[in-house]
Amino acid sequence: MESNERGLQKSEVGRVVSAKMAKTVVVAVVRQIKHPTYGKYVKKTQKYFAHDESLQCKVGDTVKIVEGRPLSRWKRWRVRTIVSQANS
Repeated sequence: MESNERGLQKSEVGRVVSAKMAKTVVVAVVRQIKHPTYGKYVKKTQKYFAHDESLQCKVGDTVKIVEGRPLSRWKRWRVRTIVSQANS
């Protein structure tokens, strides 16, 4: 592996739950995990702060985010694409 090659970036798909900050959106990613004892599938939600340079994301949009270098105290993700727009 050459020194200038980078590894694969982590990516997630989630829904924008807040777009009130400047160039930052909060994206909620929902996963289903199997409970270790009971075997039932349980929904787990994780929120990520993502950088939105173009200010195009609105609440309710489904977006794809990718991991990158730290941009602030909590921001380590960037919005790659808008998968689907909100209905309103």
